[in-house]
Amino acid sequence: MEVIATRPQSFTQTPFTYCPGCLHGVAHRLIAEAVDEFGLINKMTGVAPVGCSVFAYKFFNFDMAQAAHGRAPAVATGMKRARPDMHVFTYQGDGDLAAIGTAEIIHAANRGEHISVFFVNNAIYGMTGGQMAPTTLPEMKTTTSPYGRKTDDIGFPIRVCELLSSLVAPYYIERVSLLSPADIIKAKKAVNKAIQYNKEGRGFTFVEFISTCPTNWGIDPIKSREWAKENMLPFFKPGCFRDKGEGVES
Repeated sequence: MEVIATRPQSFTQTPFTYCPGCLHGVAHRLIAEAVDEFGLINKMTGVAPVGCSVFAYKFFNFDMAQAAHGRAPAVATGMKRARPDMHVFTYQGDGDLAAIGTAEIIHAANRGEHISVFFVNNAIYGMTGGQMAPTTLPEMKTTTSPYGRKTDDIGFPIRVCELLSSLVAPYYIERVSLLSPADIIKAKKAVNKAIQYNKEGRGFTFVEFISTCPTNWGIDPIKSREWAKENMLPFFKPGCFRDKGEGVES
């Protein structure tokens, strides 16, 4: 029998502990496959902060560091500047990156730090109890917005790719979806490009994953993907916002 898919070498043997239907595992695999394909397993370091993403250190088979909530880009900056021979990425959720970590991500991007950032957007705080995040959609109910997000009071969701693409320094910025097999194939290309540019020392690269949180949304995994397609994708439209390697400028 021909083997066409195996567990990436960049994974440990630890089974995923994420909730049923969570797409963190898909995002993890895309990153692990890219690290393998570019031969970086012994030259890669990841940084994960507080939140569901913190468990990444259990699953990736290379050095991982935990940062305080929101501070992953600052820690990654220090790592890369101290060890320019290493390749560094952060793996962050929306409650982390777009709330307490807003300053860190904006200034790391603005400096053009030579790191890759993988950003999981599921429109809610996951680990801490389903609170409203900066990416929570208008009228979306959460534990801290039980009557729905009111934009006249709380404001609109933050579109991080669009925000970062207003800066001059970032080299590559793309938003992808993990909601279908076809989307995952496109997402793999984006992750590979981010890691390739990282390996080549091109500068700051950023990939946003549109994902789900069935547990905190209170719906089953299949319906959660349909809900995300109908509600998240119209607001957070997938696409490439910046690719200096391909001459794409937003």
